[in-house]
Amino acid sequence: MYDDTIAAIATGMTDAGISIIRISGDRAIEVADSIFCSKSGKKLIDQKSHTMHFGYIVDNQSENELKNEIDEVLVSIMRNPHSYTGEDTVEINCHGGIYLTNKILEVVLNNGIRLAEPGEFTKRAFLSGKMDLSKAEAVMDLIASKNEFAANNSIKQLKGNILKENTYDGITLMLLQYYISE
Repeated sequence: MYDDTIAAIATGMTDAGISIIRISGDRAIEVADSIFCSKSGKKLIDQKSHTMHFGYIVDNQSENELKNEIDEVLVSIMRNPHSYTGEDTVEINCHGGIYLTNKILEVVLNNGIRLAEPGEFTKRAFLSGKMDLSKAEAVMDLIASKNEFAANNSIKQLKGNILKENTYDGITLMLLQYYISE
């Protein structure tokens, strides 16, 4: 559907224990393979969908003769059409921290990958038919949830249950009327 591959940091930009960089598009696995050195020596391109692999991210464009190891990581592969976006998708689980996460994203982008726009992974999921507009909105609402009630209603909408419920309380009815009027 798209002729470019995108990447972005999928977790918050804080000093956390783990960060995730997501890559989606036709070149996702190829590029991840070029910057990943598996502890087992296996290439990502040869691996099955929905598998995780342990190794290192390296700067494959380093001037240094030895490839620069950046971090020890777990890499998940999800092949199309069985991914969130419906495209080949790779998620790099690295140690958290702003510097390290940005460095790995920089290495990915230096390999011809474009930085994703905000919400672009969900947009691609919608355009590839992986979710309808109601579910795409529910994802954005879930991310923006400020309390348990909002999160629960977003989950219900994501599962398609908000319109299936037989009994409605006043607030659910108000939310239902809001979504219908949009």
